Amino acid sequence: MKFITEEQIDRIAQELETSEDAFARSMEDLQTQHPVIFSYLLTENFEVLAATEKDYMFFLLAILWGAIKNEPPAGTPIRGKALGEAEERNWALIQGSKAKNFQERLNVFFENYPQEDLLAFVEDALADEEDGLLTREGREPIFITLKSILDCWVL
Repeated sequence: MKFITEEQIDRIAQELETSEDAFARSMEDLQTQHPVIFSYLLTENFEVLAATEKDYMFFLLAILWGAIKNEPPAGTPIRGKALGEAEERNWALIQGSKAKNFQERLNVFFENYPQEDLLAFVEDALADEEDGLLTREGREPIFITLKSILDCWVL
């Protein structure tokens, strides 16, 4: 997979921010290509998130999908087992971190990651609590979820 740049990510984000139709098409495409992701995101595991957090998570997911959907192997459907294994690995990494600060806890995920700009986009999008979209408790599971999905696409 070719490296996805910050500029590409910003272009997709801008497109999805300004067009509800583009967002809806992206979600439909993602659901068709990767039904396992939607099954996973609609489980009771995500009932702890506020409605705004869920909406934001889907928006960030649409941006990630838009940035990589034409890059192999992203189009290959994700298997539930692979997603579960990625999630387990990511929870183990973050729980093993001794850092107190959210962003410092995420440093371990960046070592040799092939799509660092995509991962940095997720980190940056979750760093700001002041806009009221996220709670302190919601940031970590959203990061782990999006990172796990991203892992299935890029690793």
